[in-house]
Formats: sequence, C-alpha cells, structure tokens
Amino acid sequence: MAKKVIWSDRAKFELYDLLEYWIQRNKSEEYSIKLNGLFDEAVEQIRNYPESGKFSSDKNSRIKIVRDYLLLYENNETEILILTIWDSRQDPDSLKI
Repeated sequence: MAKKVIWSDRAKFELYDLLEYWIQRNKSEEYSIKLNGLFDEAVEQIRNYPESGKFSSDKNSRIKIVRDYLLLYENNETEILILTIWDSRQDPDSLKI
C-alpha cells in the first residue's frame, strides 16, 4: 500500500535551489523539468516500495539515487519523510542529516 510522502522544509528548499541552479546555468528550463520528473518518479517508487532504497550509514534513513543526487528519506509505519537532496559529487563529510 502506498504511503503518504512528506517533504521536509530543507528538502523542498534544496530541490527548488537545485532546479533554479540548472535553469540559470543552462539558460533554459528544459533540463530542470526533466530532472524534476526524475525526482517525481523516484518519490513514486519510494511511496510504493519504501524498502527499495539502500540504507545510509546511520541505518535510520535510506537513499534513493537520482542521477548525481542522493534522495535521503526515512520510512515509518504511516509515512515517508524526505529528509534532504544531496549532490553526490560533494565531499561526503559535508553531509549533515
């Protein structure tokens, strides 16, 4: 059964910031629209199959890979909380959940 997905304020901001970055960099919305669609597909898969993500190092959250980005989320009995979106090309020590 599909669960309710809740985006943290941090994750919402990071997604917005990421999509805006690509709009400014490419001077077009085309890639941002495509990337947003990939995130939508990943969230839909998480909603239907919450155990499909790999465990992160803290074992309380899971990771879904979307291109170069990691979508970190927690799965509990009633809902899925999207914690953050992180660019995997960054220094791993800079990720704070």
